[in-house]
Amino acid sequence: MTTRTALITGATSGIGLAAAERLAADGTFVFLTGRRQDALDAAVREIGPNAAGIRADVANLPDLERVAAAVRERGQGLDVLFANAGGGEFAALGDITWEHYATTFNTNVGGTLFTVQAMLPLLNRGASVILTGSNIDVKGAAAFSVYAATKAAVRSFARSWAAELVGREIRVNAIAPGPVGTPGLRGLAEGPEAAEQLLQGLAAGVPMRRLGRPEEIADVVAFLASPASSFMTGAELYVDGGASQI
Repeated sequence: MTTRTALITGATSGIGLAAAERLAADGTFVFLTGRRQDALDAAVREIGPNAAGIRADVANLPDLERVAAAVRERGQGLDVLFANAGGGEFAALGDITWEHYATTFNTNVGGTLFTVQAMLPLLNRGASVILTGSNIDVKGAAAFSVYAATKAAVRSFARSWAAELVGREIRVNAIAPGPVGTPGLRGLAEGPEAAEQLLQGLAAGVPMRRLGRPEEIADVVAFLASPASSFMTGAELYVDGGASQI
């Protein structure tokens, strides 16, 4: 029997999918979004009856309206909102184009903002809102400045929205993963060989000498979604093997 309802954006692979699996296993009914219908259908099949998929791009406002309508139709509101969808590409300062900037900010910043805004009327009292940031928001990374700036903005959202929604007992927190072994991380490289080199290089920069696993990030999401974190809001939890702390 499901006792809670969650929405996870960008949930067809990596951290989003792992979080959806984790919450569904705990008895939460999970709405998943993704841009590709085939990947969305596969994720729902993998999770089982506690999941429903809605094809949507968080950078598209009509798509977000459709997501809100589907959640509203179920009639249970939302107890957990995990605004996870996002992405980025490498671009050195001299190579940044307006398109690169606009695409990254529209998805990571605009998508997060308007996802939370669209779901705001559906959030139950005491709901937990979780935003996907990155440990890069406090680090310098060559050729990744636009992405890092978007994640700094997401961290700021968590603080401001926590202050704004505290009267409804809604908690807003952010997670800040380090490098995690996901298809999205591999996709930053051009080809399998370059991807392997990228992953090895990133792992070498982590004090624990490895990449994170999506399931490890999902465990932190489950914690923030649960009453175990009931006295936390406006916080950012670094889940990065010590990369930003040591």
